Order: sequence, then structure tokens, then C-alpha cells
Amino acid sequence: MKTIQQKVWDWPLRLFHWLLVLAVVGAYITGELGGSLTDWHSRLGGLTLGLLVFRVLWGFLGTYYARFVHFFPTPGRLITYFKGDWHGVGHNPVGALSIFALLLVLAALIVTGVFANDDIAFEGPLFHLIDKSLSDRISGWHEWLVDGLLGLVGLHITAVFYYLLIKKNNLIRPMLTGNTFLRPYQFVGSNGSLSIPRFIFVVLIASSVVWIVWSGLVTDYLASLSR
Repeated sequence: MKTIQQKVWDWPLRLFHWLLVLAVVGAYITGELGGSLTDWHSRLGGLTLGLLVFRVLWGFLGTYYARFVHFFPTPGRLITYFKGDWHGVGHNPVGALSIFALLLVLAALIVTGVFANDDIAFEGPLFHLIDKSLSDRISGWHEWLVDGLLGLVGLHITAVFYYLLIKKNNLIRPMLTGNTFLRPYQFVGSNGSLSIPRFIFVVLIASSVVWIVWSGLVTDYLASLSR
């Protein structure tokens, strides 16, 4: 059957994906090794925060297939998928569940990380806003969430190789090239054109959030209110 080449993932989304992979792997390694790499763990946490903010905004302002409304795993879509009647493009409903779970766990890791400490060399950028005892408790949650993230990443990688080796569907190539090949009945129209002003706007917002959190601005502002 004839196939149609279709642009699915725009380059900002692909850049986000691979930067997130590098940030998460780097944050895990530096967190495990500690010592002189602790500062890099914090920096990579800041990068992860910026990437998450970018992805949330791009889920509303990006091109067609990048928007959450296109692949949000509604009950109807999940039922259709499990019946074997789903023929959509992009993330399938179960894959979408995995994506949202990963984003939520990463967000929880960032939230706990900014308040965490390791009793040696690391204090999150918002550590001084809470009591040490609460920070210690949150630090424990942060470590627990790392285990949860490892489990989700393992499932994600397993699914990618299952599709590649068993279902003969290469999910890695579209995330590198942006293109996939569709059957005629799958074609639903163009992905739309990329808006550079929207991209710049989203990057500026994401960068600003990271700067506000990591610069100490929040801590200084709240401290000034208590004087």
C-alpha cells in the first residue's frame, strides 16, 4: 500500500526531547556521584525545569502534533486503542499516558529538588524558605521519585524497542528527522507551519522561570517582606 511522508514532530519538540534525555541522564549521574559534581546536578536540574516549562507551553502553542489536545489520552481514545481501532498519528493513547507520567514525575523531582539538601554540599535554590526538617523529608521524597523515574524510563525504552523489533515501527527515526510514513487512511492534514515568534516567546518564558528560581530572587524577595 502506498505511503505518505508526513512531518509529525517539529524541530523545537525534537530538540526538547534530546536535550531532556541529556539533562536527565546527566542529572542522575551527577546526583549519584555527588562531590564536586553536585553543582552540575543543580545546573542540570535548572535545565530540566526550563525544558519542562517549554514543553508545557509548546503543548498549547506548538505545531499541530505537538499540542496536548491532539494526543491527550481521553477514555474514548484509550478504549479505541485497546479495541485495535486506533489509527492516529503521533503518540498513541498508551504512549501519551507514558509521556504525561514522565512529565509529572520530572516536575515532582524539580519541585522537591529546589527545596532539598544532602547535609554536605548541596542546598536547593529554595532551601532557605523552609525548615531543615521539612527539607530533609522532601529530600527523601526526591530520592524516592528518582526510583520512580527510572522505572518509567525503563518502560519507555522497552516500548520503543518493542515497536522497533516486534511491530517493525521505528519510533526513533521520526524523533530524529521529524518525518514518518503514513497509510492514506491515516493522513489528517498538514502539521502546520512553525511560528518563530511563538518559539522565541516560549523560550523566553522558560528561561525566565529558571532564572527567577535559581537566581535567589524569590528567596531575597520573601526575605525583604519579613523585615
